[in-house]
Amino acid sequence: MKFNPFLEKPKKLESCIMSWKDLAQKPYDKLECSPYTRVRCILMNGTEYESVWFGHQFHRHCNDNDLRRTIAMVRRSEQQQQKLIAGLKPVNENLLETTIGYEQLAVDLTAFLAQKVKDKTVKDALDFALLEDFDHLYRYANLLESDMGAKAEDYVGDYTEITPARPTVSHHRHPYEEVKPHIDNKKADLFTKCAVNIITAAEQQTMNYYMNLGAFYKNQKGRELYTEIAMVEEQHVSQYGSLIDPNATWFEMCLMHEYVECYLYYSMMCDESDKRIKGIWEMLLEQEIAHLHASVKNLQKYEKKDWQEVIPGGEFPELISLKSNTEYIRKILKNTVENTAYREGYININDVPDDANFFKYQNKIQKKVEENASHKVIVEHINKFGQDYRFEVKENPVKELQSRQEDNITLGRVKKSQLKQSR
Repeated sequence: MKFNPFLEKPKKLESCIMSWKDLAQKPYDKLECSPYTRVRCILMNGTEYESVWFGHQFHRHCNDNDLRRTIAMVRRSEQQQQKLIAGLKPVNENLLETTIGYEQLAVDLTAFLAQKVKDKTVKDALDFALLEDFDHLYRYANLLESDMGAKAEDYVGDYTEITPARPTVSHHRHPYEEVKPHIDNKKADLFTKCAVNIITAAEQQTMNYYMNLGAFYKNQKGRELYTEIAMVEEQHVSQYGSLIDPNATWFEMCLMHEYVECYLYYSMMCDESDKRIKGIWEMLLEQEIAHLHASVKNLQKYEKKDWQEVIPGGEFPELISLKSNTEYIRKILKNTVENTAYREGYININDVPDDANFFKYQNKIQKKVEENASHKVIVEHINKFGQDYRFEVKENPVKELQSRQEDNITLGRVKKSQLKQSR
């Protein structure tokens, strides 16, 4: 269905402000709702969080108080939207249960974008981080059963597999390796521009969630797992953020933020299975269209540019659709599990120079990899239940990851030649 938010008649900004009653929407039922309803809420929460913080940074980098007032007005509305969406999480959904939703979002959103995006640099980045988020889901799922006796499959449905991927111990890389070539907004297609903004905001929300709430977990083992994975999310946000064109002006970036929000709310509205939640996405879309048109006016007033110069055409590209990506993930897992980031690209660990920063950083941060929380949580589950927790449609496509009685801590981290020498 074609839709161009620039051609819609916007409501007035003042009318976007909601009452406390408007913000206190009924939460979804964690046991009855579709897993993707939960995931959509997480995605849009992160999108609004990104928009709010962009608004604060924009506010701090301009000295025109009339402009600041407009930014403050829009930001206040964005804050309300974020609070409404965050409140859709029910009180009986605990920190770890929500975490399973965060990782399901990371897996299926990343896989969807990777299959649709045309830019090879962006696709490579998505495919690479996909396997790491996929492995994080596996680690948290094992913690969930060990600590709470609950099965993650009850939260992800039969949409997303839970099985090991590139081991989390192999994710820890030198900061230099997370900086990638940025896209060119003048040359990139609209879907690519939307994709890099969407995935950056989504991963940033995950990073923020873990770095703030991980310390509230009920035991030290879980706290340490959140700390370890939060550091990987920092890497992902650095990687994805580096893809965004840094040459855009503040006004151009603001327009893109608002456009992406419109695009996402429209996508969520079209994709949503819950009628009540669908109505919420529709209401917030109407508000975002008002925000977008305010951004258009600022672009015209302060830079003498039309929106078509930033977003030619304006019609939404293919909409975001959250769905199962099992076969695609299995293919990427089988073909790239041994890859690591290396400068601007990605290469097989066996081809990384021995003096590379990757090995220096690994030796610095984890002198005894067996003590890593991401490894210990699997070992503890195996000791408790006799095997790890998985939810697979068939055996893991990587031979080294098929055993359910041991956790691999060398794949993608140690060269095969070094393994042979140590035996």
